[in-house]
Amino acid sequence: MALVPYEESAEIGLQKFHKPLATFSFANHTIQIRQDWRQLGVAAVVWDAAIVLSTYLEMGAVELRGCSAVELGAGTGLVGIVAALLEPSSGDGWR
Repeated sequence: MALVPYEESAEIGLQKFHKPLATFSFANHTIQIRQDWRQLGVAAVVWDAAIVLSTYLEMGAVELRGCSAVELGAGTGLVGIVAALLEPSSGDGWR
């Protein structure tokens, strides 16, 4: 279980998690993810680590061809979405 310090009235910090929609550009696609911090907490937001790992994958640092993956405990699943878009098979994602 994660403990995340949070104060709703704070002017900096976790405010970005209150935005209902997070938009990213990876693998020549625009990805929009709905966030719901108030109802689902830490599992319903896109964390900075997911953005960093998605960027790392997009740079080609990891060979994705023929691989399978399970994404666990990663918030909204941005990394899995990006990995599926980058997988070079028939374009329909991982099998």
